Amino acid sequence: MTAAGGNIPPAPEAPERSARPRSAAALTILALLGLALIAGFSALGVWQVERRAWKLDLIARVDARVHAGPVPAPGPDAWPTISAADGEYLRVALTGVFDHAKETLTQATTDLGAGFWVMTPLRTREGFTVLVNRGFVPPERRAPASRAAAQTPGETTVTGLLRVTEPKGGFLRANDPARDLWRSRDVAAISETRGLDHVAPYFVDADRTPNPGGWPVGGLTVIAFPNSHLVYALTWFGLALMVAAAAVVVARHERRVRRETRAT
Repeated sequence: MTAAGGNIPPAPEAPERSARPRSAAALTILALLGLALIAGFSALGVWQVERRAWKLDLIARVDARVHAGPVPAPGPDAWPTISAADGEYLRVALTGVFDHAKETLTQATTDLGAGFWVMTPLRTREGFTVLVNRGFVPPERRAPASRAAAQTPGETTVTGLLRVTEPKGGFLRANDPARDLWRSRDVAAISETRGLDHVAPYFVDADRTPNPGGWPVGGLTVIAFPNSHLVYALTWFGLALMVAAAAVVVARHERRVRRETRAT
């Protein structure tokens, strides 16, 4: 208040500072950065579209293999060409004699709970050996004596799905052959530990044909291919569009600022 009791007049407002246009160098850097981001995000989107096409083709090929009639299990001449892309889940049949004394239990988690896969070498008529995953057993059926009826002697025919070997172990858990602790179906390591020779580089998941006594339970192969590539592609393309939209906003802002600068 003034000495006479009057009100103090408000202070004058500071004049608004007008925006200044960016320098040519700054605009060039922003443009290059924007183009790089748009190109990078777009390239990632295209890559995901290509991955989706590859995945759909893989799913179609695997589905055809699974539902086709069984073919003879590949012999030694075909072993060098077997791969996950060309042979995984091929339906095969093989005839021979199981060597139950050299079976191996590998840890498993299935719809029936936690337990083990029973991997048993089968000496085929053709003279080579194939590890056959005869199926799942729970912990209380770990000992062969608890499922003695399934220790069938003599020649037998197995039908199932060809699977590629699983070397080194499971996720963050290595196999320990010295302790006979197996977390994956590593054909080479199991064969070496059990003293097997002339062994195929793949194993076979037996189908649901019941084993005598009910154990092991076969036919539990899980065939699933996550396919989120479309979502990823849309995400990358969306980011590219966002950068492009931001570039348009910046360009319009710069034009307006330069127009106002010229007018003053």
